[in-house]
Amino acid sequence: MPKNRQIVLDSRPQGEASAANFKLLTTDTPALADGQVLVRHHYLSLDPYMRGRMNEGKSYAQPQPLGQVMIGGTVGEVAESRNPKYAAGDKVVGMGGWQEYSVVDGNQPGALRKVSTSQVPLSHYLGAVGMPGVTAWYGLVKIIEPKAGQTVVVSAASGAVGSAVGVLAKKRGARAVGVAGGAEKCRYVTEELGFDACIDYKQHKDAQSLSQALKEACPGGVDGYFENVGGIVLDAVLLRANSFARIAMCGMISGYDGKPIPMQYPQLILTNRMRIEGFIVSEHMEVWPEALAELGQLVGSGELKPRESVAQGLESAPEAFMGLLRGRNFGKQLVKLV
Repeated sequence: MPKNRQIVLDSRPQGEASAANFKLLTTDTPALADGQVLVRHHYLSLDPYMRGRMNEGKSYAQPQPLGQVMIGGTVGEVAESRNPKYAAGDKVVGMGGWQEYSVVDGNQPGALRKVSTSQVPLSHYLGAVGMPGVTAWYGLVKIIEPKAGQTVVVSAASGAVGSAVGVLAKKRGARAVGVAGGAEKCRYVTEELGFDACIDYKQHKDAQSLSQALKEACPGGVDGYFENVGGIVLDAVLLRANSFARIAMCGMISGYDGKPIPMQYPQLILTNRMRIEGFIVSEHMEVWPEALAELGQLVGSGELKPRESVAQGLESAPEAFMGLLRGRNFGKQLVKLV
């Protein structure tokens, strides 16, 4: 069996996370038992939720245990199988973590999913046709429920989740307005993804300035908001929200280092009878088949053109993760392992 390189969580962050919180190890891969599968990972997914798992405090999931392989989605191929459902060479998606190989019980429901790369590149099963895409689909379709002609705003619009939100909203006849960091990301959002407008938040120092830009981009107000960030972006949207607006609360990356995220205008939630709903996509497995079918069709047809930032080699994962938390990535952040 091959040697396996792994990255474990070595210490919990105090304030901002750093690469020093992780440790790279080399271990022996155990021999397979009946029913098990050895997966060689090709790509590792880096996602903002991982930062919350590094903390010890209460959250919607158990903290990442110290000394164990960091949690994370992976795509790869079956290297060896002692399970009749899987053959060597099968392409699979799973939660293999920050390591080059994983040994998986092939009979455990949901542990591995076979995928086809005939129309969708393997890496996209960690992004647009994976958990981030389904997150976008659920928040938009089940919480925001856009109607034709309504306006949907999404923060982190060039990222793996935000990019899918806008394309899905346009498919439903809504107006899509993005918020992203930098002129290049905003160009991608409008020119390649087809959003109606995109606002560069880096050009705005406070919620009032950002709200004025939103007023120009959303002359009819905001009917739905897909929240990935928090902070002044949420405040700016609240100032432009219509009566009965819906907010899908997906992420609050501005507060992942433990700092509080004040809200300046919570009274507008009442004034406008708004609905704000937080959600975790893994709690809604019933929608995954429908969501993945639509997302796969959008990527296969070229209507959704996902961007990827790809770091090379397992040892690059900690620094790439720090870059993701600081907005340095462009699109889905991956680590290529082969």
